[in-house]
Amino acid sequence: MPVLASHRKPRTKVRTTTPAVGFTTAALASVTLLSTQSATAAPAEPKPAIEDVQKKVDELYRQAGSATQQYNRAKSASTAQRTKVDTLLSDVAKRTEKINEARRELGAYAAEQYRTGGIAPTATFFLADDPQAYFDQSRLMSRSTERQQKAVDDLRTQQAAASKKRAEAVQSLEKLTETQTALRSSKQNVQTKLTEARSLLSRLTAEEKARLAELERKKEAEAKEKAERLAARQAAEAKEREAAEKKAREEAAKKSGGDSGSGSGSGTGTSPGTGTGTGTGAGGSYAAKAEKVLAFARAQIGKPYVWGAAGPSSYDCSGLTQAAWREAGVTLPRTTWDQVEVGTRVATSDLQPGDLVFFYDDISHVGIYKGDGMMIHAPKPGANVREESIYYMPIYGSVRPA
Repeated sequence: MPVLASHRKPRTKVRTTTPAVGFTTAALASVTLLSTQSATAAPAEPKPAIEDVQKKVDELYRQAGSATQQYNRAKSASTAQRTKVDTLLSDVAKRTEKINEARRELGAYAAEQYRTGGIAPTATFFLADDPQAYFDQSRLMSRSTERQQKAVDDLRTQQAAASKKRAEAVQSLEKLTETQTALRSSKQNVQTKLTEARSLLSRLTAEEKARLAELERKKEAEAKEKAERLAARQAAEAKEREAAEKKAREEAAKKSGGDSGSGSGSGTGTSPGTGTGTGTGAGGSYAAKAEKVLAFARAQIGKPYVWGAAGPSSYDCSGLTQAAWREAGVTLPRTTWDQVEVGTRVATSDLQPGDLVFFYDDISHVGIYKGDGMMIHAPKPGANVREESIYYMPIYGSVRPA
């Protein structure tokens, strides 16, 4: 029997591509996600230029110097206020002790009255052996009681006044303490910025550090050059003054000599000599003080700058100037803001050794002029007391303290 052919159409094998489509879709999604992340990611912050780093650090040092002066002022005020409070408390304690003594006396008097029974005055009069003695004793007791009462009233009044002053002083001290705490906090903020700047400096490459050092050397060289020009100008002016003074003395001598012979010669020697001696005496007085100031300042070279310090192992800028002038017998205030108000203002071209030179618009730094455009100062955190050109920082002004 013939085999019947199958009427079923054979199946066509279809190759599925679903997995491939899934993989491609996932891949595309991943690429899209990565592309989106790359597009939205914040760009890397550009590294600051070396010049900007230098400016930032210098500005932070200036801010630290200003904060230090604020701290010094608050500390001085706080110390003075604390002394006042201690004096008031001591006074109050003495007054209170006097009141206690008066109370003890009154207590003894009251106890004596209690023991005697407190007899009525009329009965005491009739029972007394001598009526006149009664009147004398009565007047004495009355005066004694009045004196004791008055003493108590006076002491209570004094105690109230002292307590009021004590409360005012304590309140004032609390305010000063709060201000000092706020200033210390502000100082800490500046120190944090300084730490950030130092951290930035530490991340510089060797090449960048070399470039920064070169910028610093250039700045120092420019400041030194200005100092040398000032020194040359001052020397020339001094020479001109000396020549003018010599000429004036010679003319005076000729004029005196023309009046009479030998007698005028003797007078000539006396007159100019006296004038010169007076001038030298005045100048010599300041020069002698300045010599002591500079001798002290030189002895501190190499000691570290520490904010709020006034010696003997470390200094801030105004602490050094205060200590140095103290050696010459001159008492200066603690802060640059107060020191700039002491003495006589002088122009930069007229500076003499010992003068104080102040810097920045906020008067946050000070140094001691040593001559030839140079100064001795306590520069900044991380540095030591040293000599430097006065042109290293922008000059505000100068004073002659004595």
